[in-house]
Amino acid sequence: MTGNHIKTARVWFITGASSGLGYEFTKRALELGDKVVGVARNIEKLKELQSQFEGRLLPLRLDVTNRSDVFATVKEAIKHFGQIDIVINNAGNMTLGMIEEFKEEEVRSQMETNFFGAVWVCQAVMPYLRGQGSGHIIQISSIGGLITGPMSGVYSASKFALEGLSEALAQEAAHFGIKVTIVEPGGYWTNLYLKMGFTTQKLEYDSLREELAKQNATESVDSAPKLAAEAIVKLVNCENPPLRLILGSVVYDLAIENAEKRIAIWHDWESVSRSAEHAIPAPDGYGMIE
Repeated sequence: MTGNHIKTARVWFITGASSGLGYEFTKRALELGDKVVGVARNIEKLKELQSQFEGRLLPLRLDVTNRSDVFATVKEAIKHFGQIDIVINNAGNMTLGMIEEFKEEEVRSQMETNFFGAVWVCQAVMPYLRGQGSGHIIQISSIGGLITGPMSGVYSASKFALEGLSEALAQEAAHFGIKVTIVEPGGYWTNLYLKMGFTTQKLEYDSLREELAKQNATESVDSAPKLAAEAIVKLVNCENPPLRLILGSVVYDLAIENAEKRIAIWHDWESVSRSAEHAIPAPDGYGMIE
């Protein structure tokens, strides 16, 4: 009838959906009346939600570091619900320590989950999103994707990589009507803190650790995860979502301050930067790119 609009339930695909922000995203999407494919290594907590939201939650066990399993799981999600509208790459882990302290497997673990896992999910969903000419991919980055510091170097490296990938993906996906947003949350009281790992400490860094402990000896500025979920709802309901969305005043202020410092340094060194460029004809053997 004229004037009536029947809202079609959207389908969300959320990684790391069994805990932390991912669990809050899952619950909020279901409360909106949407459908969710919630994937995680352990899905017992998600199964408990099924009775509350009968027929609208599909929990699937998945380790996002396994590329072939990611593709198979996305295929199963499409088969079950017929489409995917919103993808949230939320799965992640964190190990803190000085760069020199990291073992090879600790570095690789950060990159495998936080970066490569997101790559595999994006590759798996893109053919379906392209086919339907719509969709919204949301990459959960971090304040560590904007600013880094002692002990967070490897974690930040994984998030910096995710942000670089996502900027390019956003431009590629836009050609097919697909949106991409990088979400940069501040601190939330999730089990990320409980699962967080630490490197084996070298005594040589004790003085730096003591210095950092004094700097961080302040009251909590972390928030309830449900606030992040509400922000995500506003994001997915937006017709023209931003490439980046900061969550939290502390992160917002730090991001602005950091950007201003970068710009100031670039201006200070402008003459050196410009002097390093003067176009010349291509040397012999260097063909132009066709």
